[in-house]
Amino acid sequence: MASTDPPTDRTVRFSIGHDEIVIRRKYEVVSILNDVMVAGWFIVGSILFFSESTTTAGTWLFLLGSIQLLIRPVIRLARHVHLRRLGSGAPSETTSDY
Repeated sequence: MASTDPPTDRTVRFSIGHDEIVIRRKYEVVSILNDVMVAGWFIVGSILFFSESTTTAGTWLFLLGSIQLLIRPVIRLARHVHLRRLGSGAPSETTSDY
């Protein structure tokens, strides 16, 4: 499969057989995956609180989810710092909350 992306396009590509997965906005994708994982930790942690025997595991999952909530602004900061480092030739992006 021929690529139509410009040579300066920073994409992540994974080949699976004859198919290819292309991730174009990697910081946004990482942020979305982080949000999904946070939701998962809190849902499972909440379920584990229903039983006395799993309360400790639930507490650890709540702690893990809380740490991941901190990761989101770190991802956003890394994205902005990365874009600043590319210089004036980089395409301008709107500030989105992801």
